[in-house]
Amino acid sequence: MNRRHCAAAAITLVCALTLLTAPAQAIAAPVPDPSPSSSSRSSASLPPSSEKDLEKVREQIDTLYRKAGAATDAYNLAEEQTEKQSGEIVKLAKAIVDGQARIAALKDRAGAQAREQYRNGGLPPGAQLVLSDDPQLFLDGINRFRQSQQASKSVLAELNRTQEDLRTYTQDASANWAKLEKNRLKQAQAKKKINAQIAAAEKIESQLAEKERERLRRLEEQAESQAQSAWLSSEAVKDIGGEASAGGRAAIAFATAQIGKPYVWGAEGPDSYDCSGLTSKAWAAGDRTIPRTSQEQWRLLPRIDIRDMRPGDLIIYHRDASHVGIYVGDGAIIHSPRPGRNVTLAGAGSMEILGVVRPDK
Repeated sequence: MNRRHCAAAAITLVCALTLLTAPAQAIAAPVPDPSPSSSSRSSASLPPSSEKDLEKVREQIDTLYRKAGAATDAYNLAEEQTEKQSGEIVKLAKAIVDGQARIAALKDRAGAQAREQYRNGGLPPGAQLVLSDDPQLFLDGINRFRQSQQASKSVLAELNRTQEDLRTYTQDASANWAKLEKNRLKQAQAKKKINAQIAAAEKIESQLAEKERERLRRLEEQAESQAQSAWLSSEAVKDIGGEASAGGRAAIAFATAQIGKPYVWGAEGPDSYDCSGLTSKAWAAGDRTIPRTSQEQWRLLPRIDIRDMRPGDLIIYHRDASHVGIYVGDGAIIHSPRPGRNVTLAGAGSMEILGVVRPDK
């Protein structure tokens, strides 16, 4: 591979990486998808006239926020993958530059050997000694000749290996570059969905009168309370207390200290959190690195029968695994609910439970 071409490729990779790793907020804020807001306009343009109407509004808002939660998970996963690919490209760019320097040094060594042979009539010093009439010089010459041959072969072999490594680095960098671009597109698409769903839900709430917003809040609390009571009476958990591990206690202590901080999608502290940002940071405090998103936490962490749940375990919610909270015992979780809400203590059964995972199993 041409040295100048590879060096230019390495520089291009590093320069472009600077642009690609700019904060995601640099993407222009997308115009919300009109479909959610248009579908909600008819139901929210007039004040709900009954508890039944208001309940429909509550369900609609809840659905929009849940969809936003699922899109947030997609955004967070794409962001995590983008950061990983960016790191890989940086490593490969450095490897390409180092490889070019190594090739240049090996070519200099090979050139020095060739020039030495030219000055000696085309023969290395060892070969000249082989032709000597002095027996001792003859024996020394054989050894030196062999060493010279071995050195030349070694330089050529190393040169070939380095050139092959350089080709591999360049191919890997190109592949990672393509993945980076793909993940950047996923981020932009997920961000657009999140903004659209949140905007639609906020619009519905904003069109309600103050009294109706208060009634809506009471309906939310009532629905959560009913779900929690049904869950506890089902005896789904044989012991709502249980004893946490050392890591679990540290994770719970961290989560408890975050109560009252606002939900912000994509946030992982220290001033705000989304649901999985809270649980991943909590378990980092428990000296355990876990996946960033609730869906990846559900997919990759060891699953536990809900009857054997203990404090510190993570409860995954909804069929799409779009929400997560940390179980703190006594039938309760700490979680970051949704936009417009703060990190709070809630009933573990107040939402549809998908399953339970244990980070330190």
